[in-house]
Order: sequence, then C-alpha cells, then structure tokens
Amino acid sequence: MKATKGRRRFIDYPRQGREGPRRWLPSWRLWLGTLSFGILCLAGLFTVVYATIDIPNENEIAGQEATVYYWADGSQMVSVGAVNRQNVTLDKVPDSVENSVIAAENATFYSDPGVSLQGIARAVVNMVSGEETQGGSTITQQYVKNTYLSQDQTITRKVREFILSLKVSNQKSKPEILRGYLNTSWFGRGSYGIQAAAHAYYGIDAKNLNPSQGALLAALLKGSEQFDPGLSKANHQRAVERWKWILDRQVATGKMSRQERAKYRRFPEPRTLSKPTSQAGQIGYLVDVANKFVKAGTGLTDKDLARGGYRIHTTFDKQRTRRLEKAVSDVRRENLDPKERTADAFVEFGAASVRPKDGAIVALYGGTDATRHFSNNADTSAVPAGSAFKPFVLATALQQQVDGPDEDADRFDDADDMSPVDWQNQVGDLRGALIKAQSPPFVRAGQRLGLERIRDLAVDAGLREESMAPLEQTFPLGTSAPSAIRMASAYTTFANGGLHADPYAVTSMTYDGKKIRGFDRAKPQQVVDAGVAQQVSATLEGLGWRTLGVPDDAAAGQPVAAGRTEPGDRMKSAWFIGSPTSTGPEFGAGSGPGTGTEDWGGIRPDRAPGADADAEPTTAVTMFRNKPGAPELLPMQGVGGDDRGLGTALPPKVWSAYQKAP
Repeated sequence: MKATKGRRRFIDYPRQGREGPRRWLPSWRLWLGTLSFGILCLAGLFTVVYATIDIPNENEIAGQEATVYYWADGSQMVSVGAVNRQNVTLDKVPDSVENSVIAAENATFYSDPGVSLQGIARAVVNMVSGEETQGGSTITQQYVKNTYLSQDQTITRKVREFILSLKVSNQKSKPEILRGYLNTSWFGRGSYGIQAAAHAYYGIDAKNLNPSQGALLAALLKGSEQFDPGLSKANHQRAVERWKWILDRQVATGKMSRQERAKYRRFPEPRTLSKPTSQAGQIGYLVDVANKFVKAGTGLTDKDLARGGYRIHTTFDKQRTRRLEKAVSDVRRENLDPKERTADAFVEFGAASVRPKDGAIVALYGGTDATRHFSNNADTSAVPAGSAFKPFVLATALQQQVDGPDEDADRFDDADDMSPVDWQNQVGDLRGALIKAQSPPFVRAGQRLGLERIRDLAVDAGLREESMAPLEQTFPLGTSAPSAIRMASAYTTFANGGLHADPYAVTSMTYDGKKIRGFDRAKPQQVVDAGVAQQVSATLEGLGWRTLGVPDDAAAGQPVAAGRTEPGDRMKSAWFIGSPTSTGPEFGAGSGPGTGTEDWGGIRPDRAPGADADAEPTTAVTMFRNKPGAPELLPMQGVGGDDRGLGTALPPKVWSAYQKAP
C-alpha cells in the first residue's frame, strides 16, 4: 500500500480519497474526458464512413427491370415498365414549377447544407417507435433517396442517406441537385420525373406547364396515392387544399406576387386516368386488383411497384378470364343497342369468379377496356346489391335459430323470444319471399333480428364493412354496395359449408430472385353453421332454377333468363350470382333497391354442371348504368328493350354464356 500511495491513476474511477456513494460519482474531468473521447470516436467513424461511401451512378434507376405479372398457370400475363422517365434540363422547366416544388418541399433549399438533422432525428425516432418515417427531408435528401438508395425504412439506409446527401451537396451545385430531383421524383400515374408527369396529367411537355398546373404537380410529391385528384373525391379535396397552400406559400416566400396569385382561382383539373396499351382489355383491371393485394400484404406502394423488378404470380386463370370477357361482349352485342335505344346507353357490366375452397380470384371483368374505361367495375363499391343481399338476412335468421337467445346482447330482440313454430314461420316466410322477390318479410326480419346482426354476418361472410349502408329500415333490402369480387366471395360461404376464405389474387412475389413475405393464407373460418349454409344453398338453388330457363327443345340445353321487374320499380342495378353445389348450381338473383317486385318465372333443370365444386368458382355478375363524371347511377327502365323491363335478364345471360363458353 505504501508503495502505491500518492500515485495518480490514468482514470480515477472509482475515485480515490472519497468515501461512500461519492466514491462512485464521476468527476467533472472524467465526464469531460468521456464526452471528448466519444466525440472523437464518432468523428473518426464519420470520417471513415464518409470516405468509404461513394456516390453511385446517377442513372442506375433508368436501367430498372420491368415488373412482370404471371397467370395462375405460370405463363406471363404482362410486363409493366420499365421506369417511365424522361430527363429534362432545368431550362426546359418553368421557374414557376421550380418555385412550386421548392415552396412545397424545402423552402430553404438554396441556403441549407443539404441535410436536416431535425428531420433525420425525427425519422429515426419514428422508426424505433414503428410510426410513419416519411417527411422532414430536404430536397437533396429526397434526390439521394430517389437516385442512389433503396426505399427501405431502416436506420442503416438513413445513415447512408445522410452521408450521401452531404457528399452530393458538396460536389454538386444546387441547380444540378434540383434538376436531378425533378427528373427522379415519383408523381404517380406511372411517371417518374416532371416531364413524364406533365404528359401523364396534362398531355403537354414540362416546358408548357403554367404556375397553376405546376402547383398541382408539386402537391403530388407529398404522395400521389393521397393527392391524385382523379383517384377519388377525398383525393380531389386534398389536392385542391394542397394546391391552394402551395400557391399561397410562394406568395409568403416572395416567389409570387399577390397579383399573380389572384390569377389562379380555378383548380387545374388534370386529364382522366389512362392505362398503357400493354394493359388493354382486362389486363389493366387484373393488374389493379393484384396490386391492391400486393400493397395490403407487403406495405409496398405504387411508387415502389413502378420502380420495377418484381415478379408477381397471380391466381387469375387465363382461359376463364377470356371466357368471361367473351360472355359479357356477346350478351352486350346481342341485347344492347345504344344507337337505337337511349336506355341502352352507359350500361356497364362487372363480374368476378372466386374459388370457394380457398378464396382465389380466378377471373374478373372490369369493363370494356382498361385503357379507355379506367374504373374497375369488378371492384367498385358504388352499385347497390338489392335482392342479392337478402340471402344474408335468411342466413342470419337460420343462424340465430341455431345459436338460440343471445344472453350477452345489450338489448332484447323479439327474435330471442320466438317459439320454434314462430321461427319456422319466419324462415318459411323469408324463403318464399326470396323466391317471389317480396320485400316486407325482410323488413320485418330486420326488425326482429336486429340490423347489426345481419350486417355482422354479411361482413363475416366476406363483404367489407365500409361498403355497408346505414342501418336503416331498408337495410335488409340491399341498400349496401359491395363489389362483385366481394359478393362472389361472400356467396362462397354458402357453397362451402359455412366456411369462408378471404379472397386473394396473388400467390407469391419475388424481387431480385428473393421471395417477398406477406402472402401467407389464413385458414378458412366457420362463419355460419354448416346446416345453415346448406339450407341457404337449397333455397338459392331453387331460386336459380326459377331464374334460368331452357327453350322448348330442352335437348338443346340452352338456358335462357326469364327474369323481369315490375314497371314501377326504381331499380339502379341488377345482379346474378351463381355458385356450385353438390347437386347443381345455386344462385342469387337480384336487383337494386326499388318499390316493385321481381318475377323469375319457371325453369326445368335440364342442365347440371359437371365440374367438381372445389374447382368451379362462384361468379357474381352486376349490371348498372353510369354516365362518366355523374355522381349517381342512372335508372335502368327499358334497358335491352321495353319488353325487358329493367334488364334483369341480362346478368343471368352473362352467367349462362360464361358457363357454356369454350
């Protein structure tokens, strides 16, 4: 001890000459030394990283591969891309467009060092907490991310972004960075860069954009999926507000005078959405549906998909899709003549086939041509289900009979206190009313069962909750507006013994040869009792045979529709859903909400399907009238001729033609 007394240690910790807790409290010298050492280490690490990270080739994005979609049999459906990008120099971009972009994205662009420490710190915190990481980046950082990096939201990628942004800011001028940013940014509608965006939205070169149009394109940089005004009413509203803000922001930053701003009061509506010619016919609709499932399963965006390089394997059957398209085209050609009959104008069809066993979407019909009619009729939620919704009311009544009184219900329902005889009478009334297309028994059933129960069963069976109508007295009559895909999916529940498998359109996906996760399939769920499903199926089968008919020469085996709707009905849609059963096809035929009744006539079941129920899909066909740009559906009185009533014969014709198509 004496030999070492008085010797100073390099690090005086625990501290000498201190007793108790003070011995373990670091001195200010130790604090300062540790902090200084840490700063030196970070500076050294930064120097090493800065020196080892090189700026890649700016034009690598232009060489991206296209994204390829495949049919269910593995053959190629379509190749989308590669990247739609056309580089332009800044002298081909109006100053007003540059000012709009800078005002919207990075007002201090010309004075900042190329990075935002505050934005990066916020992004890192958000990544750790699992929240949204976008926002707060400078134009330089966004340019670096667009041009040199992947879109992964990781801390490693953020560090590379920070280093590269500093390097780019030191090695490139601000005009060069702005030019690169304008040429690599995603504007939606398949367009990378301001030149491609100008053509996609306004059909002109970038040099011809006016300040108002430039402000709208700048608004899209925040996210075209949220701000492309052509996608939805909500998008349109957001786009208008953002457009106004960008113009006002330029006034606030001194880039536009108030007099100039006053010229732009009318929103610069872009051209209607369009598809590339490679997506003509049904291909564009198939790609849209596949992309929805990709985005839902993986979190990828349209921007990510547009970069290309993906291999997407779908559930779509090439032959079934061709047959369905031919069936609609044949029925349209043989029964509609818009040049002679005004009522035949603006008639639209939508259809989808879903496999009951696993929910695979095997075919769909979205419209005449995806390059000319952009809206996907197979996936729209704007067409009321009408009588095709009534089987869910019947199923609710049958299921409540199986379950018995609901002891946990917040309120008392008449249905919980019904005798077995009352139950049988109600179910019998509903079955008869479904066949005869009578509405009052379904309204009474809604009052007894509770509208919430009916809605919940329909949603469990596969309909989307957001497509459900308000829970009003007419709810059981089909005021909800599910898509054809979802109607076909929900009807598979009855054909599959009460089991429901969520619909899906993509089986697998790869990028650069590596499998992308997000496509695992959940097991089918028992949403109604098997006996209930069987009883609903039996009722629908009887309805189907009353809806389809055969000519007098039954040996010909050609079913014809015999449906009609009373002239007083104010129907806005017509549906037909065909499902396979063990004994024959089950059907749900219906029309949109109205005041009249439907009479399906008679049928002799001379023709039964020969395919296995596991292989035969459930198919929903819908028909409606919609004038482009009009918010409401048009009436269907006289569609197909005055003798056709409201055109309810046509969806069954499509289904029959689809079944017989070679």
